[in-house]
Amino acid sequence: MKLITFTKKGIYCPQGKFYIDPWRPVDMAVITHGHADHARWGMKKYLCHHFTKPILYQRIGTDIECQSVEYGEKININGVNVSLHPAGHIIGSAQIRLEYKGFVTVVSGDYKVQNDGLSTPFELVRCNEFVTESTFGLPIYNWLEVDDLNRKLQNWVLKNQENSKTSVFIGYSLGKAQRIMKAVEGIGKIYVHYSIGKLNEAFEAVGIALPEYTIGDFREHPKEMEHEIVIVPPALLDSNIIKKIPDPATAICSGWMQVRGARRWRSADAGFAMSDHADWKGLLQTVKATEAELVHVTHGQTEIFSKYLNEIGIKADVIETLFGEDEEVSEQETIENPES
Repeated sequence: MKLITFTKKGIYCPQGKFYIDPWRPVDMAVITHGHADHARWGMKKYLCHHFTKPILYQRIGTDIECQSVEYGEKININGVNVSLHPAGHIIGSAQIRLEYKGFVTVVSGDYKVQNDGLSTPFELVRCNEFVTESTFGLPIYNWLEVDDLNRKLQNWVLKNQENSKTSVFIGYSLGKAQRIMKAVEGIGKIYVHYSIGKLNEAFEAVGIALPEYTIGDFREHPKEMEHEIVIVPPALLDSNIIKKIPDPATAICSGWMQVRGARRWRSADAGFAMSDHADWKGLLQTVKATEAELVHVTHGQTEIFSKYLNEIGIKADVIETLFGEDEEVSEQETIENPES
């Protein structure tokens, strides 16, 4: 049985007549999470988790028709039982479970098996057919435990304070920035860029407490940020905004930092391998545990990861999608603040 097909508009469930994370306008879109490569403008109806709804309102607009559900809540769409289950990627991220006549397909979206303390922890969902990402599907990508990574960030800030430096973290506005805030809570005043502040409101709207922060004013030379902690999105790396910050020491927070000397990050003073995606072990652990008879591998190290799965006896193929166009794959985003 086939519950999903891969079309020019996105992943389609023909029995239910809906799409999952479509990249072109459709009538009904089930959304895994709020990153812009998975949640796009132009759909007639959206379905997502309760925590993702305010993110869609922030990024797409409040005039959209959006239904939200709780994790594990079952809804029937044209005879297909649909439920959302925690993906551990970012706030509200979900794996989409489809069941029809006893056959189960799970579209995982982006996922992370580590518990970062902010996202609802990943939940394994067994299935017949599984769609997995492979952003970091190489053996070189193995993340530190969250507590160990947080200590590294804290120690870097403390060292900067000793050297009269301002700690400037570069991290994606949705997911990464909030993890950085949590990691360095209590060791300095936190300033964030406007775009991060706007998305922080989505966390606060659903009752997720974040450390105290101030939205920074980068229009002039911001003396008040001196020797404190500043968090800005990747698009501002090497920008005039960072140059205005007094005595900046910059650090990139990205899974790509696992590879030393990444050329595009040479202008930063430090790099920390912080990712909202599963590492090599997490991907393998998840795929095996689903017990899926067929695995579709999307965006990332698709050829290598699918080849390895086939070699160890798990039937897998490669599916081309438009996922990963922004977010951690490129670490770029549109900055909404006109002053930037």
